[in-house]
Amino acid sequence: MSKNEKDPQVAGSEAHARSRGARLLVVGGGIAAVVVMVVALVAAGGAPERAPDGLLGAGLPLSWAVPGFRLVADGAAIWVAGAALTGAWLLPATALKVCQDAAIVAGVWAVASIGGLVASAVVILGIPLSHLGEHAAIAGGLTQVRALAVVVALTAVLAVVLSGVRTVRGARVALGLTAVALIPPLLTGHGAIERTSIWSVTATASLVLHVFAATAWIGGLAGVLRYARDRAAVERFSTLALGCAIAIGSTGLLTAEIHLGGRADGWALITQWVTTGYGALVFAKAVAFAALVYIGWRHRRSTLPRLSTGNPAAFRRLAATELILMAATVGLAVALSRTP
Repeated sequence: MSKNEKDPQVAGSEAHARSRGARLLVVGGGIAAVVVMVVALVAAGGAPERAPDGLLGAGLPLSWAVPGFRLVADGAAIWVAGAALTGAWLLPATALKVCQDAAIVAGVWAVASIGGLVASAVVILGIPLSHLGEHAAIAGGLTQVRALAVVVALTAVLAVVLSGVRTVRGARVALGLTAVALIPPLLTGHGAIERTSIWSVTATASLVLHVFAATAWIGGLAGVLRYARDRAAVERFSTLALGCAIAIGSTGLLTAEIHLGGRADGWALITQWVTTGYGALVFAKAVAFAALVYIGWRHRRSTLPRLSTGNPAAFRRLAATELILMAATVGLAVALSRTP
């Protein structure tokens, strides 16, 4: 056996350790995202409230289910996008493996979107779940419900496509379909309230680019951490991450300025960052973004050179920390989308 070949038992042990580490990271990231989302919603005034006396309403469990399903869907979307990106560009040799893994997660994305569709319908209409059948026609006309219905259809197709991927070209098709599936919910958020306003159109376009960049950054890092074993893939991701960071920073600032009404007066923007719940969450996201940029700088300065020496431990530790922070930021983003 040459020195570059590993004993099968050792290789199997390493694969088991990586799989276990991935599961622990998913659990840790999920906990961080949920905790941050709940705290942010409560602190910023976006948490669901009980219906006034005399009104039935959807109930608190279903009201909380709306951001909950959104968080699960966003997490699944990031995982799927990261897998497709890994197979399509970062590590083409893994296209078959990563896409078949992602097919199951695409199914989770579809199921979470169905849950979000039902919960959103009853919350918007202000009715108990048991009455939804009576108002199905009205629910079907809601913009948010239609958007989620499109996502359900797209993700169902995506799951089938991913399960059949055998080539890099197939991974690229799956990546494109994933990008399309991300768009519908973004067209019903804060930036889409007044479509006649040039600022609303700008905010929506900025949000789409922002989400694309964030999804590629987080998903790409998860992909290389889970599947990559050499520096080449990590170097490609590092280049991608730099572009994503620039896009996230610029679009985040633009979107915040538009929503906070600060385009005419810079001081008013700064004031609203600290006097409104929405502004406080935007500020918290900015702090988290700055921390992630610092971690990315540490990667380039310290951990990437160590990969060349065959010592990936430092990179994996820092990347795991980075992913936990990213997961918390996703929870913050979900809370932001539900905050007035």
